[in-house]
Amino acid sequence: MKKLKMGMVGGGKGSFIGDVHRRASRIDGMIDLVCGAFSSNPQRSLESAEELGVAPERAYKSFEEMITKEKELPEGERMDFVSIVTPNHMHFPPAKLALENGFHVICDKPVTLTLDEAFDLQKVVKKSGKVFALTHNYTGYPMVKQARLMIQNGELGDIRKVVVQYLQGWLSTAVEETENKQASWRVDPKKSGIGGALGDIGTHAENLTEYITGKKIEKVAADLSSFGAGRVLDDDGNILLRLEGNTKGCMTISQIATGEENNLGIRVYGSKGSIAWYQENPNELTAYWLDKPKQIYTPGGNGTYEESTAYTRVPPGHPEGYLEGFATIYRSFAKEVLSVMEGNAISERPDFPTIHDGLRGMQFIYASVASNDNNAAWVSLKED
Repeated sequence: MKKLKMGMVGGGKGSFIGDVHRRASRIDGMIDLVCGAFSSNPQRSLESAEELGVAPERAYKSFEEMITKEKELPEGERMDFVSIVTPNHMHFPPAKLALENGFHVICDKPVTLTLDEAFDLQKVVKKSGKVFALTHNYTGYPMVKQARLMIQNGELGDIRKVVVQYLQGWLSTAVEETENKQASWRVDPKKSGIGGALGDIGTHAENLTEYITGKKIEKVAADLSSFGAGRVLDDDGNILLRLEGNTKGCMTISQIATGEENNLGIRVYGSKGSIAWYQENPNELTAYWLDKPKQIYTPGGNGTYEESTAYTRVPPGHPEGYLEGFATIYRSFAKEVLSVMEGNAISERPDFPTIHDGLRGMQFIYASVASNDNNAAWVSLKED
């Protein structure tokens, strides 16, 4: 199989998420990192390239230089796609430029800094004819796939209620006042956007809700808070949801829930049964029924759908998790890119998050902030 060549924007020395993307992209042996603009500091970009084994002549001073010079290379040598692993304010510019110059793009979430940028990027993606993926990595977990399939096949009956949570405690103290770069940009609206925890983890909870249930969130009533002294952006929130088909829901998000690590979980209640899944125990999906004992599904285990098992890489009983979830997004994206390179049309519904999901996330952020600003009044998500 042809290996795809990846260029990276951001993710230099000391970057947490850049390292996650690189590790995940290598797991299935379909992608090689060949170039990058790893930092806005040219020297730091060069040092990062040396650490990563990237040729110095392909360590670029800026994403503009990378895209321009890579485009000049012969087709068999240049990068095939760009991976964007920067803070939110630097998602739109390189994504737009890469797409306009004929490169596919995979980008960290949320998709852009502002809702207007998200609408603009949607137009650019459509016009470019290139593949665009967003790394909502939790959709890559096999048991999330299983939950989605069970709902699609009607096993839970009519979906009545969704309860979703994403609880962390890492901002319980003013870590942004230390040398913690992950915290400093996330509490800065110029780099993070109008949502704090809302954009960082709330979009994951929103995306997981819509992905598993197959239902759009139509309206939100949000109560957001900033408990950290001097913080402008939210670090905690409680949000009521109204989904398609008269399904109701509630979401709680927090980055000041002291003692919590990465407690993402979702429960979906239907007329025939319900399911529960928690990211900190990702290899178990529990189903509860009206008329029979509860069941616990595991990746590749008894009773799981073939479509779910297809996303496992190891025999049943061997745990997979965070990196593999990311890797599933990269693998599905790579397969789509290779298909397009062979002359096929882009899939209408690829099984990875797309620009549509990115736009939905930004609509969710803006509707929630608008609701909070109006005493938690119900606000509709702006239509595509």
